[in-house]
Amino acid sequence: MALGATFAALRHRNYRIWAGAGFVSVIGTWMQVLGVNWYVMSATGSATSMGLTVLLQALPTLVLSVWGGALADRVPAKPLLIAAQATHAALAAGLAVVAVTGAGGLPAIYVISLVTGAVSAIEGPVSGRWSSTLVDRESLGNALALGSLTNSAGRILGMSLGAVVVAAVGPALLFASNAASFVAVVVALFAVREGERHPGGPAATGPDRADGGIRAGFRYLLGQPVVLVALGLSFVLGSLGRNYQVTMAAMSEGPLRAGASGYGLLSTVFAVGTVVGALLAARRRELGYGILVGAGLLASTLQIVAGLVPGTVSFAAVILPVAAAAVIIDTTVGTRAQLDTDYLMRGRVLAAVAVTGSVSAAVGAPLLGWLSEHAGPRQTLVLAGTITAVATAVAGVTLDRLRERRLGHRLALVLAAPAVRRPVGRVASRAARVVRPARIGFAAARRVSGPGPAGLSGVLPVAAAVPLAGPSSLAGRGPSPVARPGTGRFRSRRAARAAQDCAACAPHRAPRRSRLTGAARGAPHHEGCPHA
Repeated sequence: MALGATFAALRHRNYRIWAGAGFVSVIGTWMQVLGVNWYVMSATGSATSMGLTVLLQALPTLVLSVWGGALADRVPAKPLLIAAQATHAALAAGLAVVAVTGAGGLPAIYVISLVTGAVSAIEGPVSGRWSSTLVDRESLGNALALGSLTNSAGRILGMSLGAVVVAAVGPALLFASNAASFVAVVVALFAVREGERHPGGPAATGPDRADGGIRAGFRYLLGQPVVLVALGLSFVLGSLGRNYQVTMAAMSEGPLRAGASGYGLLSTVFAVGTVVGALLAARRRELGYGILVGAGLLASTLQIVAGLVPGTVSFAAVILPVAAAAVIIDTTVGTRAQLDTDYLMRGRVLAAVAVTGSVSAAVGAPLLGWLSEHAGPRQTLVLAGTITAVATAVAGVTLDRLRERRLGHRLALVLAAPAVRRPVGRVASRAARVVRPARIGFAAARRVSGPGPAGLSGVLPVAAAVPLAGPSSLAGRGPSPVARPGTGRFRSRRAARAAQDCAACAPHRAPRRSRLTGAARGAPHHEGCPHA
């Protein structure tokens, strides 16, 4: 596909504005993440305390995302998004004040982290539903892939800039920079032209508003088995196949003996892999369930390989395509969740996607950590990769059945295509020509066999038993098979006889075999046939 198709969504003016503002915001967000982690780690010296701040930001997603999805389907998006950006900016400014003055200390950091997670949980479905209206339906998958690319590139740049800034002046500037980044999002919200938006369905009015609660969303999802299978597969792959922050650390400290520097290298390679995956997803014209299953099988297989490789370099080489496959999986699930569901339920469906991602991270990270500690990092990767491979295969078969066995139909079409059928036919024809002469020669040899000197049956060679030309001396049943010119292979008896029989008798004279002697004999000719 052409390079222009990779960035097809950027043809829409509204999406260009939104993507640019989102890139600035993502950079600021990851700068703040690094600043919070550094502040807590330097204040306590405890990795557990640092992990608590991450948990406090992720925990509200499990509870409030469904409410955010219901709001996304019932309330105009722009006022909610403006309020969310203003709240994020105020919270980031509060972190800067704490970092400069020390007021509140760690409890203030924890409270701000919790509130930030709550705002993000409500904002996520609203932002996803609103941003899907900035492009047409055909460009939605490309827009989501470019969103993944923006997040990956923004993460790399934000962490890199944050590391330089925090080492030079401390974390306060990081928090202030993040607060300023939300101004770009607010400006973009006002710059979007309402007349150029592409609504994916009718506005939720009247009875749709009344039935726009959380229970309606659950009822709707229970009636969408294809989406449920995709979400279930996303949960398994996310919990056991994508928590590489845990397994990379365990491998670096354990079998690879790479230490902190090796872990930093692997984290960088993983981030580069996410960028590659986003570009690959953007180049796809359509992200279907076949891509989801294929990426899941690839990631699972490579995860098993990652548990067996000997060194850091080889482990990094395997990690890069795994990261790319992870982004393709996330992008495909997000795309299908929006394209294969009712527009009036899109916010609640996106909330379900967000909850699935949060639960998979919350469940998978401690589970993989426990397995790495008790069974070993390599064994954990192999075991988890095997489970995810089996789960992906089961999900693929289930999706194929739910979607009316399209995989089997496509396979039949592929096998019936001339490009496949003709080579297969040639191979089968050649195999038949190779096998058939051996059977004919053996039968002819049996008919000319006679008692040997010791009373045993002697078998003449095929060349003596079947002459190449002239009348047959076998049983007076017509000429024997002759060799095809230039091939060195015998023509079958049926083909040789049919060439001399009349047109009316050739089909009639099918070969028959005597039950007593086992010799082949033909049916009699029709009356009037010159060969009768």
